[in-house]
Amino acid sequence: MALTEAWLKTNNSKPRERVEEFSDRDSMSVRVSMRGKIVFQLRYRIAGKGQRLDIGTYPHISLKDARAKAQEFRLMLDEGKNPKKEVMLEQEKYNSEKTLIELFDLWFTEYYEPKIKQSHEIRRTFEIYVFPSKAKAPVNRMSLHDWLVIIEPLAKTKPSVAGRILSISKQMLKWAVKRQHLDKNVLVDLYAKSDLGIEKQKTSRVLNDSELKVILEALRDSTMTLKNKIFVELCLIYGCRNGELRRAKKTDFDFEKMIWTVPVEHNKIGKKTGRDIIRPILPYTEKLIKQAFAFNKTNHFILAKDNEIPSPQFALHFPKNLMLWVGRNKELTMKHWSMHDLRRTARTNFSSMTTRDIAEIMVGHVLPSIQGTYDYYDYLDEQKEAYQKWIDRLHVLKSEIQ
Repeated sequence: MALTEAWLKTNNSKPRERVEEFSDRDSMSVRVSMRGKIVFQLRYRIAGKGQRLDIGTYPHISLKDARAKAQEFRLMLDEGKNPKKEVMLEQEKYNSEKTLIELFDLWFTEYYEPKIKQSHEIRRTFEIYVFPSKAKAPVNRMSLHDWLVIIEPLAKTKPSVAGRILSISKQMLKWAVKRQHLDKNVLVDLYAKSDLGIEKQKTSRVLNDSELKVILEALRDSTMTLKNKIFVELCLIYGCRNGELRRAKKTDFDFEKMIWTVPVEHNKIGKKTGRDIIRPILPYTEKLIKQAFAFNKTNHFILAKDNEIPSPQFALHFPKNLMLWVGRNKELTMKHWSMHDLRRTARTNFSSMTTRDIAEIMVGHVLPSIQGTYDYYDYLDEQKEAYQKWIDRLHVLKSEIQ
């Protein structure tokens, strides 16, 4: 006779004199202990041997769910699998599941950190926005909803951070699936723009002569430390990435040959081209560089406060500080600009002073296609001529400051 919920409720936790077994249907039964504990079981034969597999304990699993589970186990038998072994394997997998922070550390150490120079920035992003709520979550059981709980609120308040977390998380899960740390990548079909409304902010800020004069005046008269003023002015002159200067060593500057070498490991294109970036040192930049050297006795070009190696955030506040000085002392409200806007401003001006290819070399861009593959000439004389024109132009602007 098939079991019923009414019979199970009546007999659950009801003491009896001996252990008893009652059949249901399709080889399922219940085993009732002397204390009345009811356990659903599946009886089956495999390789000629009888087997029993516990399905679950009533009422933690209902009769309906127990029958459905028994059906799943019978399908395993049809596929030639032993349900008991499959359950054991699943339990081992469950016990060995990685938490999100464990998977992140594994991916970060084995894959991301060796490839990306600024990898510590990504770790810090996860430490601030992801790990506080999800560090110990079994990542294989994190649903799309679990990820959206983290990402969606950020998409509204900090879209760039949300986009970064989504992009990096998708990379990490893809890496984990390929190495069988995870069953699937639940983020594979989630997109920043179409699903979260995150648009990439493309800026086109180029400072005009009037703005440059105000900035040069602020560099001259503000209370910003001299070493930081030098840093900003060199970034404006060379149009370099501020990280190239921030990570520079004193030994990168050769005052005999008058060249500044940005080694492969410190320039963005180095991994792609395998080449250093070579820039000329001019008399005026030589003076600035040597002034900067005097501020610390290490081999680092510049140090942050407390003599620490500058982090990627080192120069982020410089534009704000200069704009605040302008607001207080010139009664002007400058449109926001960033250190990268100085680079764009320099590159734009280089176009009026030299050829496109030379201008691209000056800012450390890769030359196009075949030219980038075969042309290894450093164009130092051509760069020097263009840089001198740009320095002269900046000096003219300085001379016009009241």
